[in-house]
Amino acid sequence: MAVTTEAIRTLREKTGAGVMDCRRALDQSDGDLDKAIGILQAQGMERAEKKSGRVARQGIVDAYLHAGGRIGAMVELNCETDFVARDDGFRALAHEIAMQIAATSPEFVSDEDAPVDLSDADRESKVLLRQPFIKNERQTIQQLIIERAARFGENVRVGRFARFELGV
Repeated sequence: MAVTTEAIRTLREKTGAGVMDCRRALDQSDGDLDKAIGILQAQGMERAEKKSGRVARQGIVDAYLHAGGRIGAMVELNCETDFVARDDGFRALAHEIAMQIAATSPEFVSDEDAPVDLSDADRESKVLLRQPFIKNERQTIQQLIIERAARFGENVRVGRFARFELGV
């Protein structure tokens, strides 16, 4: 099946992937847009995993105040370059993670930060990267970060966070 420029354009708008990557994914999926999205996501995850060992010293600090000002959260989100740190998508990711922290009260960033004797059930609720994303519970925060890191082409990680609640 011949891949149309309209199909490539649609796939690029949905995924942010490059033209040639979209063309290859559409070729592999015989023009099926949903399958092509799955192919691109898998490729993006692989690329993000390869980049996860790289140093991420740039980034931003984002804050979220819940309505009424009784709950607030701050997050340090790191990336490799200041160019990505200034990107609107990166800033939006930091804000979504800050909202996640305000809503779910995690205690640790990753499994490495949590005590060894913490049960799996407790890890899912207390470790930020293991928590289901509040806007899409089929996806964990770790998966969200990997997906977005693939778009940026850089290693992205949560450095640290703080959560405040009035009277607690």
